[in-house]
Amino acid sequence: MSRHRNVRGYNYDEDFEDDDMYGQSVEDDYCISPATANQFIYSRRELQAPKEEPLEEEEYEDEDVPMSPCVDLNLDPLDQAKLYSCLDHMRAVLGDAVPDSVLTQAAMKHGFDPQKALDAVLSEDTKTAPVTRGAAEDMASIGRVVQEQTPLPQRTKQEAVAEKAKSRDAAPDKLDSEVVPKVARMTISGKKQTMGFDVPSSGENGVVASPARRGDSPENTKATPVSEAASKRPETPSKGSNGDEVSAAATPGRLSGKARQAINIKAELERRQGGKPLLNLVVIGHVDAGKSTLMGHLLYLLGNVNKRTMHKYEQESKKAGKASFAYAWVLDETGEERDRGVTMDVGMTKFETNSKVVTLMDAPGHKDFIPNMITGAAQADVAVLVVDASRGEFEAGFEAGGQTREHALLVRSLGVTQLAVAVNKMDQVNWQQERFQEISSKLGHFLKQAGFKESDVFFIPTSGLSGENLTTRSAVSELTSWYSGPSLLEQIDAFKAPQRSIDKPFRLCVSDVFKDQGSGFCVTGKIEAGYIQTGDKILAMPPNETCTVKGITLHDEALDWAVAGDHVSLTVTGMDIIKINVGCVFCDPKEPIRACTRFRARILLFNIELPITQGFPVLLHYQTVSEPATIKKLISVLHKSSGEVLKKKPKCLSKGMNAIVEIQTQRPVSLELYKDYKELGRFMLRYVGSTIAAGVVTEIKE
Repeated sequence: MSRHRNVRGYNYDEDFEDDDMYGQSVEDDYCISPATANQFIYSRRELQAPKEEPLEEEEYEDEDVPMSPCVDLNLDPLDQAKLYSCLDHMRAVLGDAVPDSVLTQAAMKHGFDPQKALDAVLSEDTKTAPVTRGAAEDMASIGRVVQEQTPLPQRTKQEAVAEKAKSRDAAPDKLDSEVVPKVARMTISGKKQTMGFDVPSSGENGVVASPARRGDSPENTKATPVSEAASKRPETPSKGSNGDEVSAAATPGRLSGKARQAINIKAELERRQGGKPLLNLVVIGHVDAGKSTLMGHLLYLLGNVNKRTMHKYEQESKKAGKASFAYAWVLDETGEERDRGVTMDVGMTKFETNSKVVTLMDAPGHKDFIPNMITGAAQADVAVLVVDASRGEFEAGFEAGGQTREHALLVRSLGVTQLAVAVNKMDQVNWQQERFQEISSKLGHFLKQAGFKESDVFFIPTSGLSGENLTTRSAVSELTSWYSGPSLLEQIDAFKAPQRSIDKPFRLCVSDVFKDQGSGFCVTGKIEAGYIQTGDKILAMPPNETCTVKGITLHDEALDWAVAGDHVSLTVTGMDIIKINVGCVFCDPKEPIRACTRFRARILLFNIELPITQGFPVLLHYQTVSEPATIKKLISVLHKSSGEVLKKKPKCLSKGMNAIVEIQTQRPVSLELYKDYKELGRFMLRYVGSTIAAGVVTEIKE
């Protein structure tokens, strides 16, 4: 029978050859060539008698590994390794634009030094290049000119810039900071090559580069700051603001883990900002006064928005039938804002002046989004009030129901004392001096009543769409004939930076919560007082939960620490994201902030139609919180200037009164007394869409 096999005389090797091939049937065995079978198919016989052909093939393959196949020079292994490593570096900078033979000749000629060989190839390239060149080639040539005058590490940075300029079409949104690690690595391995090789390598790039990176840690630390200092130079103005790069340069050499506690925050802060203080600026004004366009054009003129992006916005806004909104789209990033043509949320960005680092917050002007505007204004130190100079528009914003008055009152109540009034759209009234003076007198009188000092209010005629008098003083004859004052940027630069509460315990108000990749979640907000370091334990109130800070990000730049005044994003772990809401306050666990539902406050009533009585429902706006509340008790009416008690237990409060009241909230709110923390002691009260009072916390009950 077929089942009974001849077991004794059976050749098991044949059986293994057939059946041991996974995923292939026995019949298909003979479809492959003998050479392929020798190379890939396992045979037990080869264990006893290994064949010679596969070894020869392996040697042949080993020689074939390097990136330059046309190199068949009779070199000893050490020189060959140097040559291949040099070619790898040149390829990394030049790409496939230059043939291998040219690179090989240059490398041999200059003793396998990648820097000299690159210089030679690039200078040859400029001689043979055609006359008409694009912007990318221009950038590369600028980099080459600087290369000839700079030492080794910095030259490598210039090459990286040239390479980026060439590949910008492929990846327009790459940040400059992405180049930095690569540059550092190239520099170090470059040094290693010029010193000579210790071990003859197989010629693969990874084998050559890794000993240089592992062994030479002193070189690593020296080379990194040099190459990063090169990033401070404004050679690529079309990228993001230079401020990001400045803070990047100060980041890596921060602190080791052991020295974390012995940090001198004030000295570190001065070093980080390069002597430039931080200023938080909010832009406010009536809807359609031109706030986003004004600041978008300012950012474009400062080089924070590159021409390519601006051209894209112009084309897209034309297609949408909103050609004049192109500059506003720099700050209005969401689709809904662009469709409706109004700012809805606070847009935040950063730019630098000659003496300040400015965090810009573009607040919405529409009355429906006043809560968002209050959030932005609560985080600001100074403000720019934008008013529309065209006939009828200024009056509409300034009269009852307009947002110009309400915004000015809000920022003053929230602690802003310095104000620049940008009289926008002056080109529509032909830069008339009479119109400018009319607006200045009307608005100046009101701002004085609101509590601004005349010496702290500045009026500047501007045009957001044409860009006149924004970054440089205007040359328009109609304006220069009667106005010789500063431009808007000069005025922002002249603002006095406030004193920061660095010495007080840490406080941060949460303005946004989101889940990030990896463990934990992110919270963003402004540090109101104190400072924070990575690894610190912080307490979240009202949930009363502790968590650990894993990472700190300031303007998309990772840092080891941050101080009062910074708008940061913290990555925290050890806590559930459900427990954190917008409006929570992170604080120092040793000196926590108090959470309460009842507190006493001194309030100033604005122009209100209804008198306020006991049990009056209001909406409490405090930092980033908006919480329903009721006025539980009317305690006393005070004299406006002296603060004397005029009447105890009044029955009602009417407009313009100064009073002490007791307020009860539905949920616990984290508060500080005004006398301890001015930033955290202020709040606003609103009722049915209008602001009725501003107040300061005087006593926390429970």
